[in-house]
Amino acid sequence: MEYRDKLVLAPMVRVGTLPFRLLAAEYGADITYGEEIIDHKFLKCERVTNESLRTTDFLERGTDTVVFRTCPQERDRVVFQMGTSDAVRALKAAQLVCNDVAAIDINMGCPKSFSLSGGMGAALLSKPELIHDILTTLRRNLDTTVTCKIRLLNTRQDTVELARRIEKIGVPALAVHGRKVKDRPRDPAKWDEIADVVSALSIPVIANGDVFEYEDFKRIKDATGAASVMVARGAMWNASIFCPKGKTPWEDVKREYVRKSILWDNDLKSTKQTIKEMIMHYSCLEFPEGKGVNKCDTIADLAKLYGEEEYYNFVLSNRN
Repeated sequence: MEYRDKLVLAPMVRVGTLPFRLLAAEYGADITYGEEIIDHKFLKCERVTNESLRTTDFLERGTDTVVFRTCPQERDRVVFQMGTSDAVRALKAAQLVCNDVAAIDINMGCPKSFSLSGGMGAALLSKPELIHDILTTLRRNLDTTVTCKIRLLNTRQDTVELARRIEKIGVPALAVHGRKVKDRPRDPAKWDEIADVVSALSIPVIANGDVFEYEDFKRIKDATGAASVMVARGAMWNASIFCPKGKTPWEDVKREYVRKSILWDNDLKSTKQTIKEMIMHYSCLEFPEGKGVNKCDTIADLAKLYGEEEYYNFVLSNRN
């Protein structure tokens, strides 16, 4: 994996499934992170080749529930992001998927209570020895690229010190979200503190925070000196943010996402959540479209809502 001058799709729960990753890549994303998956959950999965979709599926053992789905088209750019608090468990989980993805990334930035209470995500920021144990264990035992994503600590010095310790472990890149644990999404990202990390390291830093237009990719690179840029909400609302020619109307992007969700048999919950995020940003869930999405009980219902019944039937006939 090359981490310089790349546009990166951030990991986003219930959004970063296969259809959205492929959509972002079509618009210009160079690296696409999947949604964070907890090691405990992944260890309960079995790897299955889906002959119908031509995908590799990781199914919850004994069920048809897809925990992670990938395909050959994204093999060289998809990053599997894991939530973990234990090196041995992380390695066992990574070994299940390492040959199907371009890289394994450890989430060290999630501030949500679920992650913190389990000692995962941002809880790792205060445990440098455990960070060292997890990353070293993965790097020693895997041929796959291993990285991590952090967020800012309470002081600039603490952030830089941790980043230096991570660099010494030998990871090829470090993603930094320009907010602290206590910060909310509405709080401005601290690009100047990301710049401190960039100045202190020799490996590529991927800057993340407040990228909402294509022009912001250059702005944050100029402000921080980062090698690459990662975008979350800006891509979630309109995946064509990666296109240098300008954004495609969100209604068109949304429709293409629906078609890709049909094509790749995406799970209903993730599909509805992603569509609702788009609607909430550009419109309102209380309008007829939003209410219609909420009422959908199947992907077929969504296809009907968006006038894609003919495409849905075509895909199903070819799949079977």
